[in-house]
Amino acid sequence: MGRTLALLYGVVCYLVFFITFLYAIGFVGDLVVPETIDSGAGKQFGQALLINLVLLSIFAVQHSVMARPAFKRWWTRIVPHPIERSTYVLLSSLALILLFSLWRPLPAAVWSVQNEAGRYALWAVFWLGWAIVLVGTFLINHFDLFGLRQVWLYLKGREYQHIGFKTPFLYRLVRHPIMLGFVLAFWAAPVMTVGHLLFAIATTAYILIALQLEERDLVTYHGAAYTEYQRQVSMILPLPKKK
Repeated sequence: MGRTLALLYGVVCYLVFFITFLYAIGFVGDLVVPETIDSGAGKQFGQALLINLVLLSIFAVQHSVMARPAFKRWWTRIVPHPIERSTYVLLSSLALILLFSLWRPLPAAVWSVQNEAGRYALWAVFWLGWAIVLVGTFLINHFDLFGLRQVWLYLKGREYQHIGFKTPFLYRLVRHPIMLGFVLAFWAAPVMTVGHLLFAIATTAYILIALQLEERDLVTYHGAAYTEYQRQVSMILPLPKKK
């Protein structure tokens, strides 16, 4: 029964994540969903700025701290190993839901692209970014990344084995294509408002800082193989590395 409940829990956490992921596309793109990055009337600037920064900080702290190996070693004394990743995914999703629901728009335009070809080009980059994010997760095992593989193996009574180090397709161009996809999606806006710009700057800064921590963990875990990978492939921009 415990194994079945763990599987159900993992599936629920995944569904919460997937709905949140789809909502994030609408939120950032100001599309379809009821609350978007630019929806609603503008509030008092200082108050809105402070609220938005707090919301972004909550997500950044939760998302980064809970991903660190030292935290995981402590956390799994409380949360069983098979559902640790699912719990991380659930809490990350809840942090995003909080951000979506309490975000305060800052609607003043920083830029507005009027040229039709330019607008189409930016929308193409926006959707390309989200596509890179999704494809990138499947290239390294989507179901392991979001906790489903762990609870499935637990249901079957099989010991969890970490995914081996590999560099398929996009990972031969940059070490972190998922993060590249997010950056493209966050910045490709035909109309860039102050609120959207705040979101793009803050999330990009977080990505660059968080990647330094993740790279350190990856070197510790994979050793010389990852060090050589760093030497050969750029971190986030597909630029040739110096030999």
